[in-house]
Amino acid sequence: MSELHATLLGESGVDLLILHGFLGMGDNWKTLGKKWAEKGFRVHLIDQRNHGRSFWDHRFDYAAMAADLEAYRQKNGVGQCIVLGHSMGGKTAMYWACQHPEELLGLLVADIAPKSYPSHHQAILKGLASLDFSQLSSRKAVDAALASYIPDWSFRQFLLKNIYWVEPGQLGLRINIEVLKQAGPAVGAPLPVDFVCPKPTLFLRGVRSGYIEDQDQLLIQHHFPNAQIKDIAHAGHFLHAENPQQFSQEFLYWVEQLL
Repeated sequence: MSELHATLLGESGVDLLILHGFLGMGDNWKTLGKKWAEKGFRVHLIDQRNHGRSFWDHRFDYAAMAADLEAYRQKNGVGQCIVLGHSMGGKTAMYWACQHPEELLGLLVADIAPKSYPSHHQAILKGLASLDFSQLSSRKAVDAALASYIPDWSFRQFLLKNIYWVEPGQLGLRINIEVLKQAGPAVGAPLPVDFVCPKPTLFLRGVRSGYIEDQDQLLIQHHFPNAQIKDIAHAGHFLHAENPQQFSQEFLYWVEQLL
C-alpha cells in the first residue's frame, strides 16, 4: 500500500492526526496545527489519497481511506492518538475510529454527520475538470477560468491551493480530478449502520452551515454514545477557518477534559 504524505509539526507530545475535507489538503490546517504544536501536541497534517501530495488511486471510498490512515499510524509508530477530521475527513475519521477504538484517545468531527449526503460538488468538479493547462499559464488565468463555475471568490482561493507548478511554465492540479469527479456518491456515503465507537467524541458545527442538523443527534448518539455537539458561532462549513479562535478554544478545552 502506498503511504500517505503528511507534514509533522511538533517534536513530541500527544499525537494529533488531522484529516482535511474534499478537495482540500493537510496544509489547510497549518495555522491551527502550528498553534496546537506550540501547546505540546505532535500534529500530523495528512493528505488523503487523491489529494495534496499523497498517492493517486482509482479506488476512493471510506473503507480505503480509513485503511490508509491505519497504515500511516502503524508505519509512523503512532500509538493512542486524537483524530480530527473535517467534512470528508470527518467521515474517514469516524470510519477509522469505529474500527480501531482501542487506538483512539478522542475523536473530533468538524461539521459532518454520519449520515448520507447528496452529491453537491458537480459545478465545482466540472470547473476543475475543464481547466486546460496548455492554455492557462498563471494562477490569475486559472482563477478567471473557474469564476464562471464558482462565483464565490473565497472558495476559489481555497481551490487554487491545488494548483502547482509541475515544471517551469507548466501548471497542474494536485488532486486526481479524473477520480474525484466521479466521487460524489462515495463522499456522501453514510457510516455503516453497525459501526459504533464508545470513545469520547466532539462534534463541532458551524451555526451557518446546515451540515449537522438538530435531528441528526439521535444518529450521532447511535454511532457515538459518548458524543457531544457544540456550535461554532459566525461560521459555516469551513468553521475552522471562519472562526479559528473559538474552534481552537473548544478543541483545547475538550482535550483538557480528555487527558
